[in-house]
Amino acid sequence: MKVGIVGLPNAGKSTLFNALTKGGAQMGDYPFTTIEPNVAIAQVPDERLERVAATVRSSELVPATISFHDIAGLVKGASEGEGLGNQFLASIRETDAICHVVRCHGDSGVPHPDGRIDPLADIETIETELVLSDYEQVERRLGRVGKQAKSGDAEAIAEHGWLQAVFEALAAGRAARSVPVPDAAPDAARNLQGLTTKPILYVANVDEGEIVVPEVVATHAAANGAGAVAVSARIENELAELNPEEAEEMRESYGVEGSGLARLVRAAYDLLELITFFTAGEDKEAVARELRRGATALEAAGTIHTEIMEAFIKAEVVGWQQLVECGGYSQARDKGQLRIEGRDYVVQDGDVITIKV
Repeated sequence: MKVGIVGLPNAGKSTLFNALTKGGAQMGDYPFTTIEPNVAIAQVPDERLERVAATVRSSELVPATISFHDIAGLVKGASEGEGLGNQFLASIRETDAICHVVRCHGDSGVPHPDGRIDPLADIETIETELVLSDYEQVERRLGRVGKQAKSGDAEAIAEHGWLQAVFEALAAGRAARSVPVPDAAPDAARNLQGLTTKPILYVANVDEGEIVVPEVVATHAAANGAGAVAVSARIENELAELNPEEAEEMRESYGVEGSGLARLVRAAYDLLELITFFTAGEDKEAVARELRRGATALEAAGTIHTEIMEAFIKAEVVGWQQLVECGGYSQARDKGQLRIEGRDYVVQDGDVITIKV
């Protein structure tokens, strides 16, 4: 899953990304690893994995991961090609969600491009560019789908109707995500590749000592069905340079509870409506695996390997807490906590699953 980090110049986007990409960075026991200059792979913090691994005596822990992509900065007029606008917008289309860094700190040493600190105005600047870009995208898509709809294709007709509703929403300044995708055209949003169809997480880059989401940002996020988290990018970047003990001491000196990066990664993971299931065995890897909410045991098997999915017979399932409390698979089986489920079983967050083929 790809999350694009966006923001106005000097919003703290690059500082936050640098904290994510530090080779020695620590998030509790969860390090971040850079695989390309502009991509950071962050491990999703999950204490459940450690407890499952300890219970079944696994040999290695493999956490779930999420990738963050540092996207070129945005300026007003990007939808018309200003600055690196076209590059910026093209990069966002390749991501699954948007992490919008909003400047909320008052550091006078960091100039604001508009000479003032106004989080809501900054949010509106970027969102206006995304809406304008989508407006043109919808116009082009309407022309193509309209021809298909005239042939009587039911899915094309449904998609065309959705696009018209999206067009009207964008004209009113609303995001495409505000228009529900019709059941008859489930791929409509994917076909559009709209920027405003993507889920969004606002990251309030705040002053040290004030690690709370400002009310104006929280209110806007709530009104738009978005997530919001507060982080001091400068502090997190400094903490990423330290070992865990030193980082904890520094957090205490700033009055910061817990890792802001951990909160960010967890919030981004939740934003994508992902759940975690585990596979683990004695002297084998204990793996935390991402899965979309509502997916089945068969789909879970597919995330392990396509051959396992094709050979699926049944799944042995136990909740992670029940497994830990029982002390292992055999004890869980004896106590009736280990269940046999079929391919249509809807996987629950925290399930420990063994696929039988």
